Amino acid sequence: MDFQIIGLIEAVETIAEGNGIRDLAILRKRYGLGRWRKKKGIASVRLPDGRMAKAEVHWYEAHGIGKVNLKVKEWL
Repeated sequence: MDFQIIGLIEAVETIAEGNGIRDLAILRKRYGLGRWRKKKGIASVRLPDGRMAKAEVHWYEAHGIGKVNLKVKEWL
C-alpha cells in the first residue's frame, strides 16, 4: 500500500533490536551493517486518493541508514 507520512511520528517505541529481529539477515544484505531496530509509532498518513487517516506504522531503522520498510500495521 502506498502512503505518505504527514508530520511527525508520535509515541515511538522500539519493539525489537539486534538478533531479536527476524529479518536481520535480509536488512544487512539489502541495506548494510548497522545497529538495526524495529520501531512502531502513531502517524497521520495521506493515501493515494487524498484521504488522510491516523495509523500505527512499523519500520526498521539503523544509525546512518535511516528508516526503511515503513508499513501501516493498524488503522486508528
